Amino acid sequence: QVELVESGGGSVQAGGSLRLSCAASGRTFSSGYLGWFRQAPGKEREFVGAITWSGDDTYYADLSKGRFTISRDNTNTKNTVYLQMNSLKPEDTAVYYCAATGSATYVPVSLADSYDYWGQGTQVTVSS
Repeated sequence: QVELVESGGGSVQAGGSLRLSCAASGRTFSSGYLGWFRQAPGKEREFVGAITWSGDDTYYADLSKGRFTISRDNTNTKNTVYLQMNSLKPEDTAVYYCAATGSATYVPVSLADSYDYWGQGTQVTVSS
């Protein structure tokens, strides 16, 4: 089992920045991804980006490219993935979720169904 706990959400004005954290505890994997998704009211959950458990590769949705950066800290006892969000827009307002999969076979990185473990989500609100 993997437990994921997000933090760092809040309210910010357009153009501002936030850094979300996702602390992973329990088992770790040598394959698969740690991903970020978001869901705005009345909309489907959408892929933001992901990083491999090793931290060697990152993947971004078009909405994230150039503004968001995913990184990983797995030094010592930490097992944390970060989502740095810059140049935030009101349309970035959503609940942001951290997710994890340890699949040893290929799974589409951007599909929510590929992920087995989910955090509780953290609210991000961007005002104009």
